[in-house]
Amino acid sequence: MSTDAYATLCEQYEQIANIQHAQSVLSWDQQVTMPEGGTPARTAQLSALSTVAHNALTDDIIADALETLRANSDSLSSDEKATVREIRRKHERAAAVPESLVAEMSETASEALSVWESAKANNDFNAFAPYLQRHVELNREYAEYIDPTRDAYAVLLEEFEPCLPLDHVESVLREIREALIPMIDAIRASDTTLATDAFTRQGTYSSANQEALCRDVLTTLGYPWERGRLDTAPHPFSMGTSFDARVTTRFDETDPLGSLFSTIHEFGHATYTLGLSDDAYATPLGEDRDLSVHESQSRLWENHVGRSRAFWNVLLPQINTHFPKTDALSVNEAYEAANQVYKDNLIRVNADELTYHLHVLIRYEIERALIAGDIDVAEVPAIWDDKYEEYLGIRPETDAEGCLQDIHWSHGNIGYFPTYSLGSAMAAQLYAAAEESIVELDSKVAAGSFDEIRRWLQTNVHQHGARYETDKLITQATGSSFTADAFISYVSEKYGSLYDLDQEFRVGN
Repeated sequence: MSTDAYATLCEQYEQIANIQHAQSVLSWDQQVTMPEGGTPARTAQLSALSTVAHNALTDDIIADALETLRANSDSLSSDEKATVREIRRKHERAAAVPESLVAEMSETASEALSVWESAKANNDFNAFAPYLQRHVELNREYAEYIDPTRDAYAVLLEEFEPCLPLDHVESVLREIREALIPMIDAIRASDTTLATDAFTRQGTYSSANQEALCRDVLTTLGYPWERGRLDTAPHPFSMGTSFDARVTTRFDETDPLGSLFSTIHEFGHATYTLGLSDDAYATPLGEDRDLSVHESQSRLWENHVGRSRAFWNVLLPQINTHFPKTDALSVNEAYEAANQVYKDNLIRVNADELTYHLHVLIRYEIERALIAGDIDVAEVPAIWDDKYEEYLGIRPETDAEGCLQDIHWSHGNIGYFPTYSLGSAMAAQLYAAAEESIVELDSKVAAGSFDEIRRWLQTNVHQHGARYETDKLITQATGSSFTADAFISYVSEKYGSLYDLDQEFRVGN
């Protein structure tokens, strides 16, 4: 009986997964190629697919199969138990929420996207505010249906990080904040002069040549073009399956590093997606663990590889090919420019490795206060600006470079932002383990050889899909439970050396 129930469960889930993948492709198209006037139809399409997927996930066929398997769990293999665990979690959350609410959340997100794009372009927060207000209300209602006894933000966080409890998440965020704020203050007080203008003093960089450079770098890193593509989007993102994982970037002709690092970041996401098991496609074992782990892969490639001194031995010659005016730059100058700690950057996706996390904390604190009802949507621009002045010493002059800069709230993704910092901490822990396992990894990166690090990540992270919960996955890969320790040690040593800081900033906490 349990064999039949398990087969039925997997058959039903396969249909749900394929519907959701179709939604992703439509969402990709909406952000990349869809004409401006297509929003009404796309809204209806995405809402219909959300409803179909929700109904299928809450169907009695799945409920009955799960009940049968609950009574016969001893007969399941470890992989089957993991599959059932993941489907049960999704089923129970979906079953708690009315179909009408799911449809409205999808419709609001689709409508809000184009409004956000216009509001950002026109610096008009008031145009977007009603959609953000509705998202806040819908998210509160969603959390209330799932568990009215718990902190609503903790419930929403589980959409993106279902396996780490909020207290663990807040502990990691607190450790990062407590380590970074004095380090950033010490850097800003440092007399050390880096080659911060190594690229900006060279003038402008054409978007066409930046795109050609990004394509070359993707090829060097091992991106399989037969299963992917590079496009542009207002906000860079990656989406796909193990058969088709696409990346996007955007170009600023005054800043070639922005597009370069966003492309490498999205490559990390795509490499994780492509590393999932083809054989387990449309099952939980063929899906990513969660967004924290996903962000660990993008941050690992962007920072531990892309911003490393070793990688600039590979990267600088490629930049020289597309931008000959950079020929005079040394590897050390390029490395310093790529790792400077900014004093005046307002944009999260352009932030350096350290201040990036203050950008994340600001968003986390604001969205948590919105859900709690401690602040109103109308207050967001002023609170955002005040926090930027307090945490980063700079103040946005417009909402376009302030609270409208990110796409996430237009999607209704509240609870997403902490995964960026969690992912950075995981990336450091995973990369430290990879360095112990791979002989002379730094030398291999300097030689442009990335096969071993890709294989290590595929073996220790990607191939498992959602087989293990987050902390177990990290523990198996690194030998230790997930903490911020490796991240703090990594940035302390790296930036302590770059800015000639006192010894206290070179040894982690």
